[in-house]
Amino acid sequence: MIGYVTVGTNDLERGAKFYDAVCGELGVGRMMDFDSFIAWGVPGGGAGIGLTKPFDGQPATVGNGVMVALEAKDKDQVQRLYDIALANGGTCEGPPGPRGDEGFYAAYFRDLDGNKLNAFIMG
Repeated sequence: MIGYVTVGTNDLERGAKFYDAVCGELGVGRMMDFDSFIAWGVPGGGAGIGLTKPFDGQPATVGNGVMVALEAKDKDQVQRLYDIALANGGTCEGPPGPRGDEGFYAAYFRDLDGNKLNAFIMG
């Protein structure tokens, strides 16, 4: 089971504002906050997300084919997460809508460092 995922950033303060807004919509706040790493989630809850400056001191880069999926509670929340992401400097990778079979509904976006995320529901 995944405990948390971490994405890299080259500007922790700027990136934190993006994730504060997105994670706030998901009902979670910061659970760890250090000079080079911030994590959002609930200890003992579902998987959290972390934002970090790379440990090796090199610039953060985006993994080709890497994506973090954020589970929403309904289609309206998928829309709100997408809107929040774009309003906070994120870029569109695919607006909200059905994907593949009718049971999967998602919106795709990138954070300020180019990390790809989606908000989705199944069922």
